[in-house]
Amino acid sequence: MTTATATATHAAATAPAARVSTRTLLGLSAAAGPLWAVVSLTQAAAREGFDITRHPLSALSNGSLGWLQIGNFLLAGVLTVLGSIGLRRVLRGTPGGIWAPRLVLLSGIGLMAAGAFVMDPADGFPAGAPEGMPTAMTWPSYAHMAAGTLTFTSLIAANYVLGRHFSRAGERGRAIASRVAGTALLLGNGWAMSGGTAGTLTLAIGAITAMVWVSAVAARHRSREV
Repeated sequence: MTTATATATHAAATAPAARVSTRTLLGLSAAAGPLWAVVSLTQAAAREGFDITRHPLSALSNGSLGWLQIGNFLLAGVLTVLGSIGLRRVLRGTPGGIWAPRLVLLSGIGLMAAGAFVMDPADGFPAGAPEGMPTAMTWPSYAHMAAGTLTFTSLIAANYVLGRHFSRAGERGRAIASRVAGTALLLGNGWAMSGGTAGTLTLAIGAITAMVWVSAVAARHRSREV
């Protein structure tokens, strides 16, 4: 067997494995956003004293059941980081194919950091916490805010880059959806940071929209992998 033939045979044998690996990675990305949203919203509805119009979903990391949301952040972050590798593979050589996966990767790192650092109890949640915001924040709370900034900024940018990707590919509907998702988080976060009424709700809507759209993009590419 010649060297060229051996190389071709090896490539043929490893190609299916590579495709399966990419499908698996894309599947992880496809699961990340919906999983985080379902776990977060279920807790928001079930946990005593939590009001999504007053409390950010990050506040669920506090209290006796806080480990659920901490684990939710960490798991979603890991899935997002691994999923970004799959996105890098399928988007390679296309407009936005370099930066979209990198930004998704950064958002995953931000999610993991948000799980590792818990914000301070505030505004009556969990039960027994003082009303209103604390007069001074602890360093883990500052670290959580920094992690949130990294996550949100990366997600907003990733969705806009995906918008460019789909626009250049002639997929107008998906280009619009990508930009809508990025804008939902941009405006939702901006409203929350400005102290707007029910800002925690607009932030939750924006974050979930942006995360789920990235997952939808991954699921679409996964369906095209064989």
